[in-house]
Amino acid sequence: MVTVFRIVPGSIAEKKGIKTGDKLHTVNGNEIRDVLDYRFYLADRKAELSLERDGVFYNVAIQKEMYADIGLEFETYLMDEKHSCRNRCIFCFIDQLPKGMRESLYFKDDDSRLSFLMGNYITLTNLSDYDIQRIIKMRISPVNVSVHTMNPSLRISMMKNKRAGETLKYLKELADSGIELNCQIVLCKGINDGDELEYSMIELEKLYPSVVSVSIVPAGMTRYRENLFPLEAFSEDDCAEIIRQVTRFGDRCVKEHGSRIFYCGDEFYVKSGIQLPDDDFYEGYPQIENGVGMLTSMKTEFDIAAENIHNTDPRKRTVSVATGCAAYDFIRELAVKATAVSEGLTVNVYKIINNFFGKSITVAGLLTGKDIYEQLLPYSQSGRLGEKLLLPRVMLRAEGDLFLDGMTPQELSESLNIKIEFADSDGEDFLRKVIN
Repeated sequence: MVTVFRIVPGSIAEKKGIKTGDKLHTVNGNEIRDVLDYRFYLADRKAELSLERDGVFYNVAIQKEMYADIGLEFETYLMDEKHSCRNRCIFCFIDQLPKGMRESLYFKDDDSRLSFLMGNYITLTNLSDYDIQRIIKMRISPVNVSVHTMNPSLRISMMKNKRAGETLKYLKELADSGIELNCQIVLCKGINDGDELEYSMIELEKLYPSVVSVSIVPAGMTRYRENLFPLEAFSEDDCAEIIRQVTRFGDRCVKEHGSRIFYCGDEFYVKSGIQLPDDDFYEGYPQIENGVGMLTSMKTEFDIAAENIHNTDPRKRTVSVATGCAAYDFIRELAVKATAVSEGLTVNVYKIINNFFGKSITVAGLLTGKDIYEQLLPYSQSGRLGEKLLLPRVMLRAEGDLFLDGMTPQELSESLNIKIEFADSDGEDFLRKVIN
């Protein structure tokens, strides 16, 4: 049962007399608990709704186009509360946040509905047999799963959840039913790497083709790890060996299955100094949102755009770009290319060190407004920032209005006395905004 929060004016629901505050119990006899039930059972051309108003039940019969909306809106997108994580993973990034940040940043979600609707990763430990059967029945695909290891006892140890091992069986159930799975392994040095990583890849390969892709990414460690499980950062040589191990395994998968399946996150390449793979390596970038192939994709898009964009504006102008340590050298290379296609353009690229979370955090998406302000202020005061400052959009939350520390883009712009624009992780968008 879910409660109607609003009726869209002029909608089918309004014409049928449904009102705000009515409780929706079933659609075509199926109980409605959340957005997945609602969207799935309402998809048919004919729908009979059972509702309740002031304790009195009534039915509404509706005929409509397939998949058409009827105009009911609910208080939350999911129609109920997000499911929180019950694990206490030894590498959990949220446990490493300092006190005093936005309350929403401390919420750990582990919600299968968000996996399908928003691409979030889930651990399966929140799911029951009923939930798995619902996913199969509704053909909810793909599902993104944080696996971390296929060793049941090690998974329990890493996630501090007694169900973590047994719920690995759900991977096979979903795979046998044809549900596509994108998996990730957050790698921790000396724990689930080496032979354990090899074992996990072997076991996940057995679930191909349902397991479409597996990303291997390093655990992020902030300076706020007091009283947490002791983790050690991967060295440059460690990263190189991980890349060699995963690439060897992926090369064999290409020969046997026609797909690489297993990919290392860009961070491993950046830290090891090994050249990024080319565009074909990533087979359509199945895990680009997880930082796998993002730099290669951006370079490819940039190079294509650079061949077709020529800015002949001779006016001398300066644009500044700020990014994290991980992407700094990469962005500098693109900046040099940008000046070659735009006369009179100078591009200054600034490396922002993450003092807030610690220098080991090198990605742009975890930089705060305060760190950007403090490190760019001297360049602002000397006039070296130029006409505008370009920042990666990933620095902002999804709504695009706040940095991680709560500073707004407008506040940063006013503090540095410069116009600020944000670029997507898209090479063409970056080039166009750099050359204006």
